[in-house]
Amino acid sequence: MQTVIFIPARYESQRFPGKPLAVLEGATGEKRTLIERSWLAAKAVSGVDAVYVLTDDDRIADASRGFGAEVLMTSSQARNGTERCALGIEALETKPDVIINLQGDAPLTPPHYVEALIAAMEDPGVQMATPVLKTDGPHLAKFQADREAKRVGATTAVFGVNGDALYFSKEIIPFYDNAPADAVPVYHHVGCYAYRRDALQRYAQLAMGALEVREGLEQLRFLEHGLPVRCVEVDARGRAFWELNNPSDIPLIEDIMKREGLA
Repeated sequence: MQTVIFIPARYESQRFPGKPLAVLEGATGEKRTLIERSWLAAKAVSGVDAVYVLTDDDRIADASRGFGAEVLMTSSQARNGTERCALGIEALETKPDVIINLQGDAPLTPPHYVEALIAAMEDPGVQMATPVLKTDGPHLAKFQADREAKRVGATTAVFGVNGDALYFSKEIIPFYDNAPADAVPVYHHVGCYAYRRDALQRYAQLAMGALEVREGLEQLRFLEHGLPVRCVEVDARGRAFWELNNPSDIPLIEDIMKREGLA
């Protein structure tokens, strides 16, 4: 099973223009761009044949080549990371069996999260998989702070007994009514996907649905068209996780890197 990691990155972002080139300071004081830290996270994953940065922006491409990444230039017509990954397949001479979409705003993604997705794809019945992480009290409090401040932040997921997703939302779901975190299963959706090549290519041909547009969540296109998305629960193993969605997330992520000794 040939597996590649794509890191889709765009410069134009409504909430945070130029986000891939935002600089984060690690535990040693070393400063690296978000795209470089995401690439380093991808390179730490085992069982992967290649890692590519996908972009339509020369500034991101030049920065990525500068730290040693392989870059695939894609059309600016891609409306989200999944569409950009579908375009990335076209740019490869040898087509992979499984494509990992490691979004370029998640430098804190531990390697074992992605390795769990690769393991899930060993089941031929799984066409797409994505990690989910059960929140604890402090983790859930970050969600609540974003909602109270009316910031569009991280995503939650609910799924059935077979592990297939029922819904993803920028709201906190299920309804929790300020219950303790251990009493209500609120799962943080980790912005990473594994697709079989055929499923990814099919996605690019599907129309955007109303829910995808409303929530701004690309994975809802699969659900709106009746295509299952397997949620793979991952164990934090003592690692904190958060994505860089807004400029206000930079100090949060830098604090995590310093606490965990991440250079």
